[in-house]
Amino acid sequence: MHQLAQVNVARLRAGLDSAQLRDFVAAVDPVNRLAEESPGFVWRLKAGEGHIVTTLPDGSSSIVVNLSVWQSYEALHVFVYRSVHGVFVRRRALWFVPTQQPSTALWWVPAGEEPTVDEAMRRMIQLQRYGPSPRAFSLRQRFTPDGRPVRSARLPRTRSAQR
Repeated sequence: MHQLAQVNVARLRAGLDSAQLRDFVAAVDPVNRLAEESPGFVWRLKAGEGHIVTTLPDGSSSIVVNLSVWQSYEALHVFVYRSVHGVFVRRRALWFVPTQQPSTALWWVPAGEEPTVDEAMRRMIQLQRYGPSPRAFSLRQRFTPDGRPVRSARLPRTRSAQR
């Protein structure tokens, strides 16, 4: 059995302690709790002991790395776009500068595996350099665990998505 790993990276517009990022920082814990309570959630990378954003130093600003594992693409999609999290996705330009696209990479992992940040960043670079493949793919062009392309279809709106 396989589960879906996802990594999303974004470059902060300011420091985490800045007024500009106040709303983003205030939303991190509630959104992380929402993810953990969402159907299909398996695991997420946590920085240290608490529910804080994981950042990697990168020159004059920081890159936020969000890394998680889900039971399926559908479960991830409902959380990202159809829960309260979607409100924050639409506000991302306030908090993050444009970065090389795609900024989200997906790949299948054996059930129970927790990917590392190094592995996630290698998958992201592979997707950016070579495009979608079974090894690293995008939200729009996905693959099954056995490597077959997935024909995208609009997901139906569900009651659980109303959270």
